[in-house]
Amino acid sequence: MDKIIMKTPLVEMDGDEMTRIIWKMIKDILLLPYIDLKTEYYDLGLEYRNETNDQVTIDSAEATKKYGVAVKCATITPNAARMTEYNLKEMWKSPNGTIRALLDGTVFRSPILVKGITPYIPTWTKPICIARHAYGDVYKNTEMIVEKGSKAELCVTNADGNESRDLIFDFKNSDGIIQGMHNLDSSISSFARACFNYALDQKLDLWFATKDTISKKYDHTFKDIFAEIFENEYKEKFEEAGIEYFYTLIDDAVARVIRSNGGYIWACKNYDGDVMSDMIATAFGSLAMMTSVLVSPDGIYEYEAAHGTVQRHYYKHLKGEETSTNSVATLFAWTGALRKRGELDETPELCDFADKLEKATIDTIESGIMTGDLYLLSTLENKTKVNTEDFLKAVNEKLKELL
Repeated sequence: MDKIIMKTPLVEMDGDEMTRIIWKMIKDILLLPYIDLKTEYYDLGLEYRNETNDQVTIDSAEATKKYGVAVKCATITPNAARMTEYNLKEMWKSPNGTIRALLDGTVFRSPILVKGITPYIPTWTKPICIARHAYGDVYKNTEMIVEKGSKAELCVTNADGNESRDLIFDFKNSDGIIQGMHNLDSSISSFARACFNYALDQKLDLWFATKDTISKKYDHTFKDIFAEIFENEYKEKFEEAGIEYFYTLIDDAVARVIRSNGGYIWACKNYDGDVMSDMIATAFGSLAMMTSVLVSPDGIYEYEAAHGTVQRHYYKHLKGEETSTNSVATLFAWTGALRKRGELDETPELCDFADKLEKATIDTIESGIMTGDLYLLSTLENKTKVNTEDFLKAVNEKLKELL
């Protein structure tokens, strides 16, 4: 068959360790034989980020703004041990956090369902997509330890120098702790629009939940901004698409989620989204079977796997030992990006290829051929554990049947 022609490049962000090895395998085995692959390449491996003082991460985000679609390999966020291991100039920030901030994006994570891996919640027959507001709250907080006898106040000084004060607590009888959190109306608005746009893009209902009955200013502001934007900008679009926007309290949302069949987007504040995305991933079976896409309010998409760089397998690989690393989430990052590129460029054959590659991947697992992590989870009677490369080659055989 002739190779599929791409009209516009994707931004390709290479990564670290075992996922970097898998990245090349996916391209060599499943993409380059079928697509005239056009990418603008950025090496986000830790060595090159260190060499460029992390400028390459900023450049990759700016390129994503230019081209509209990116695909990213998993990357290392260095800690003290990595500082020594990679001889780093400094402890560089998370590339995901940098890109997220520059794109003003919201992260959407959704499980990949296959026969043989049954969710721990039996009623979950369709994916639940978590939308996490990745700004502010406890992640940008200020904390203090407070001595007994102290009085803590919240003080805001306006542009004219006038102060407003509210008592937080009088610690007259005990030592204690305080923390201050903030958010921005502009960031909450971006979060809301990204959620509404993604719901329309995926044709899924959108749920949103806070604790506005207790947090009557902070959480209530989230609720009000979502409601105002929905009424003014998205209500008619949702009605035309036949989907619903639903608001409730976070505790009610948790109860509803557990009783549901899935098949919707659940938008969460930063901390809620951090916790619930891991809960959803685990309950559906595996973090290695979670897609992740960063969506900006103006329609820019960056696809990646939800997991890390699989350090333990990489060290085995360096010793020449065989690894059986799950490549599905990384593969689906590529298919997601290729499909979106095809949609934006009106290249249906690229969308069709992405659909068939995903089907070939799921068909391979459901036929009993899978990597070690899924082998331990799967309830299929006839199953075979294979290494990473052999799994991708098996997917390729299924793909040839579909094309």
